[in-house]
Amino acid sequence: MCAKKAKTTKKKIVSAAWKLFYEQGYDNTTVDDIVEESGTSKGSFYHYFEGKDALLSSLSFLFDEKYEELMPTVDPEMDSVEKLLYLNRELFGVIENTVSLELLARLFSSQLITKGERHLLDSSRIYYKVLRQIISEGQQRGQIRDDVTANEISKLYAMCERGLMYDWCICGGNYSLKSYAASVMPMLLASIRKNNF
Repeated sequence: MCAKKAKTTKKKIVSAAWKLFYEQGYDNTTVDDIVEESGTSKGSFYHYFEGKDALLSSLSFLFDEKYEELMPTVDPEMDSVEKLLYLNRELFGVIENTVSLELLARLFSSQLITKGERHLLDSSRIYYKVLRQIISEGQQRGQIRDDVTANEISKLYAMCERGLMYDWCICGGNYSLKSYAASVMPMLLASIRKNNF
């Protein structure tokens, strides 16, 4: 029960922080604001996070939550590559509409300079588990090439998504991330399709 309460407290803090970052901007949001919005305490905040900057890496957890929400909406009969494209479209739509460029850019820059854990690369994240599951299933169904491991293909897919988000950031969001990904991801994923499919 204690572990479940701890997870709930951390989730409350993360959700409150990102809500405030989006509404007020990162620089205008204080730890006190986050504590008040989350209905937790400063002690709880500092138990999970060293400070406000540490929350930047938690954006990846919000992406994971979105994947958890989306999985039940995926048609099990859908081709595995189509499943990946569906998840990409939905996630990028959320990013484009609810995550400011400033925050996404800060996330990438924090991952570049951090000495500790790089959450975007954490293979135990739900994101990577979902990717591996879909890719392994595609390999078993003969839809995705099996001369490369599911782990390697997952890594390639994640790298493509990060690259698209990074480009969107450095271009100042002057195009639709979701629409652009919808045009280029099929080309990128064509390389993982099994030739005879």
